[in-house]
Amino acid sequence: MGLDIGNNSNRRLKAVLDIMAAGVWRGEKPGAGTVLTEAVERVPLDAEESQLLSGGVPRGHKALTTATAKLVKAGWLLKGRSGWSLTDDGLRATVAFPDADSLAAALAAGTPVPADMPVPTAAPEQPKETVARAAKASAKTPAARAKATTAADQPGTGAPEAAATGTRKSRPRKAAAAPDAPASVEALAPEAQTPEAQTPVAQAPEPAQGGPSAVELGPQPDSVAIVGDFGILLGAPENWEPDFAEVQMSFDDSDRLWKLSAELPEGFYSYKAVVNRSWDENYGAFGVRSGSNHELHHAGGTITFRYDHGTKDVLTD
Repeated sequence: MGLDIGNNSNRRLKAVLDIMAAGVWRGEKPGAGTVLTEAVERVPLDAEESQLLSGGVPRGHKALTTATAKLVKAGWLLKGRSGWSLTDDGLRATVAFPDADSLAAALAAGTPVPADMPVPTAAPEQPKETVARAAKASAKTPAARAKATTAADQPGTGAPEAAATGTRKSRPRKAAAAPDAPASVEALAPEAQTPEAQTPVAQAPEPAQGGPSAVELGPQPDSVAIVGDFGILLGAPENWEPDFAEVQMSFDDSDRLWKLSAELPEGFYSYKAVVNRSWDENYGAFGVRSGSNHELHHAGGTITFRYDHGTKDVLTD
């Protein structure tokens, strides 16, 4: 009987962090498929995990690709068009949680890395016996390595490179571009330019109720997505993925807000705003870039998300 798939996934998830961190320290950026394949090499699939699912993907490989969403949710891993990358907190996590058990516990409890921990610039030194044991385990499983490599190259494995050539290609890659904002406040209030006008030019019109706190004069992004643990409930194939049409917001030119309304069942949800379908630019609670997730206790029913690109924050009603 094989080990528990969840335990193996946690060990591979730790390997994903370590492999990507090693790439950062070498000045390299390994592709997602390479990272996943090497993680499976380090923790080979057992008999149960090697069973193929309906899409021809090994059960353990699918479990790992699904589990990487936990790293995204924690703010340690970014998935963008240019590939995967670790945040500074992701690098700290490799040291703060040195083994699979502590990493899994931190992800389950939402434990952040210590704020005063410096960003590591090299891997912590490991005992020689640990390195030798890992090398020996890897050398024993050429068949598992070959199977993992083959699975990573197949469409539908869950790796971003494969997904980019699979069903996602048929989805629109860009939401309709939002119209540019007016070049100045005067454009919003032409009467302010006349001698009779008493209102100072620098004073912006009062925003509508529920609208932005200030007039946003900068350009709007091409798209904004609400990405969280309810993506599947909105009809998207996966949670925490900014590329799907189902999670894209619509721009309302009247109040210059991005909006998405949906029916969600009662529950507790976490989410972020992702700009231009890439985790390279995302905003969490209070409009903090790459910040903590927004959290929502929803009583059930219709909810509207409103993103203001001026404040970078999301409000709901």
